[in-house]
Amino acid sequence: MALHHLSPDQVASYHRNGYLSPLHAMAPAQAQTNLARYQALCAQEGGVLTKRSNNKPHLLVPWLAELVRHPAILDAVEDVIGPNLLCWASGFFHKPANSSDFVSWHQDSTYWGLSKPEVVTAWVAFTASLPVSGCMRVMAGTQTQDQLAHRDTFSSSNMLSRGQEVAVNVDPSKAIDIVLQPGEFSLHHIRIVHGSEPNCADWPRIGFAIRYIPTDMRQLSAIRDSATLVRGRDDFGHFDPEPAPQSDFHPDAVAFHSSMIERTTQILFAGASKKHEYEPLRSPP
Repeated sequence: MALHHLSPDQVASYHRNGYLSPLHAMAPAQAQTNLARYQALCAQEGGVLTKRSNNKPHLLVPWLAELVRHPAILDAVEDVIGPNLLCWASGFFHKPANSSDFVSWHQDSTYWGLSKPEVVTAWVAFTASLPVSGCMRVMAGTQTQDQLAHRDTFSSSNMLSRGQEVAVNVDPSKAIDIVLQPGEFSLHHIRIVHGSEPNCADWPRIGFAIRYIPTDMRQLSAIRDSATLVRGRDDFGHFDPEPAPQSDFHPDAVAFHSSMIERTTQILFAGASKKHEYEPLRSPP
């Protein structure tokens, strides 16, 4: 298979270590434009995106629909999981300056219900993601393990949906910091153990995580899932297709997004001790 963005050594490194970083997506000026767009979205919602609108926001906002289709990102993802790609999910990880928010050690695969581990996340930096600002940290090579047991904590400072953490000891001294500048991105495997510390910097740490899957992937839940075809063709139809938004929070996009939220919440919170409810989402006037 001809490579588009990565070298053979980079592809081998990804499969060996479970991550690859840093990779280049956009120039600093474009990264700054995207940051301003994100800040404008937050301002519309009182300063921070609601959990509802931060669940697949590429279905609600056209410039995010374009970002999940960014050629440099898709080229890199194609080089590691193939040419026919679905965007299964997206969302921002925003740690305010000097905040206690953190991400516990976990595997992404724990509650997603997908049929195989050929899933890659592109984590796009909107601001500098450094050790002082609580950058992502990974345990290289742990993607070769099977699914590990996790426990739910529902900690208010934990940025994960269920506050989930691996139920095994992790030695943080062996973790690798994923350092990114605005406009850069990393790739990581669904099963690599990773997390992040609180933000001790005077600036917010903001990243946009995009989850990509090959089109032959299936959802193991009996609940019908949805995904966005972003490259190639889908000859399988395991996921309902997702329409691109015509404008910010267009009524048709909001209606589809709301129906999707109901289904994905049932999938992601199956068996949880706490029921999860999202606040209502309304189109802007």
